[in-house]
Amino acid sequence: MTTAQEQTILRKLRHLPSEWLAEVEDFVDCLARRQAEERALTQATGDLATVAFARVWDNPADADYDRF
Repeated sequence: MTTAQEQTILRKLRHLPSEWLAEVEDFVDCLARRQAEERALTQATGDLATVAFARVWDNPADADYDRF
């Protein structure tokens, strides 16, 4: 099932000249690539932070807190 927003977009697309649809498709592909890149960057940032903070979190002085 599609949302009202999706229906609105489809209605607008149907009114565009056919020669413009390739441009719309390219734009949507660009947005999808950007979303994938942002997800990858977020994941990489989290991975780096985990490594960096492991030195701080994993130490004998804080071992008592790890039991909770």
